[in-house]
Amino acid sequence: DLLMHEVIVEKMSGDVLDVEVSATTGQGLDTLLENIALQAELLDLKSNPNRPAMGAVIEAQLDVGRGPVATVLVQSGTLRKGDIFVVGEKWGKVRSLIDSKGETVAEAGPSVPVEVLGLDGTPQAGDVLNVVSTEAQAREIAEYRENAAKEKRAAKGAAVTLDQMMADAKTNQNVSELPIVVKADVQGSAEAIVQAMEKIGNDEVRVRVLHSGVGAITESDVNLAEASRAPVLGFNVRAHANARQSANQKGVELRYYSVIYDLVDDIKAAASGLLSDEIREKFIGYATIKEVFHVSNVGKVAGCLVTEGVARRSAGVRLLRDDVVIHEGTLKTLKRYKDEVAEVQSGQECGMAFERYEDIREGDVIEIFERETVERNLE
Repeated sequence: DLLMHEVIVEKMSGDVLDVEVSATTGQGLDTLLENIALQAELLDLKSNPNRPAMGAVIEAQLDVGRGPVATVLVQSGTLRKGDIFVVGEKWGKVRSLIDSKGETVAEAGPSVPVEVLGLDGTPQAGDVLNVVSTEAQAREIAEYRENAAKEKRAAKGAAVTLDQMMADAKTNQNVSELPIVVKADVQGSAEAIVQAMEKIGNDEVRVRVLHSGVGAITESDVNLAEASRAPVLGFNVRAHANARQSANQKGVELRYYSVIYDLVDDIKAAASGLLSDEIREKFIGYATIKEVFHVSNVGKVAGCLVTEGVARRSAGVRLLRDDVVIHEGTLKTLKRYKDEVAEVQSGQECGMAFERYEDIREGDVIEIFERETVERNLE
C-alpha cells in the first residue's frame, strides 16, 4: 500500500523509517520516540526558542465560559502569557496557556502543544499563529486578511461569465438541491460534517452547505436558513434563546446531533426524498398476431395466440415488427371469444385492439408489460 504512494520503507531498502505501534497496548511507542529523536539528529532539525513564537492551529472551538480556544502546536520560538498574536483572520493577547495535562503554564517552547485563550474569534484549523509587537499591528493584519478573504470570496462568486451561468443553469436544471446550515462545537467536527455532506448525492440530488461554523446557533444562522428554506443542524451545540424564538416564528427547523453518523443518515434520508421514484418495467407476456379482422365500431382487431406469460387488459403493450418497437400504448379491448375479459393465459387465443392505433399485421408480436414505481434511496 505504501509503495502505491511511492513511500519506500527501510525494510524494503528505502530511506523511510517505519515502526509498528499500537495505541491500545502501547507497543512500539518507545521505539517510535527513539527513531524520531534519531531522525531529528541525523537531519539536524533544530528550532530557535529565543524568537517570537510561530505555530499552527490544530483545533479550535468556542468554549462556554472561556470563549474562543485554539489548540496550538508551537513550531519555533516561545509563546508566553501576555504575547500579542495574529492567527489567520483573528488576533488576540495570550490570556492563559494550558498544557496537555490541563495545567496552566507560563510559556510553551518548540514542539509543545498548548491551548491558547484570549482570541477575538474562532480561527480555522491549520491557520498559522505569529506573535507580533503591538495590538494595533495585530488588529491591522487581522482586518487586512479578513477583508482580503471577503474580496476573494466575492470575486470567486462574481467571476462568472454569462456563458458559464447559462451552462450551469443547463447542467443544474435537473438537479435537486437540499440546502443546510451547519454549526458545530469544534472546527474539526464542522469540517468533517461538510466533507461528509459533499459526498452525499448523485446526478439528480446533492446537498449544499450554505454555511458552516463553530459555536452556538445564532439569529443570523436562522435568517440565512429561512431565506433558503434550509434546516439548521447543530452538532454538540444548541441555539441561543433569541435564535430559538426566531426559528419558531419563521418555521425554521433546528436539529441537534451528538453523533456524526446519525446526522449523515438523516441528511441521506432527506436527500433521498428528493429523488424521483424509479419506474421499473416487468414483462408479463407475449402474444403473436395470427390474423387481422375488421370489426365495425371497433376497427382493426388482432386475432392472437398468447405464447408466453399472460395478456392483461390493464397492462401496457408494445407492438414489435421484426423485433423493432413500432408502437407503445394500451389495449382498447381484450376478448376471449365474444366476451371482454381481464386477462388471457398462455396457450389461449384472444382478440386484441389497440387504443387509437390500427397499423397491425399478421406475424407482429405484442409485448405485454406492467410498470411499478420503486422508491429510491441514496446509498
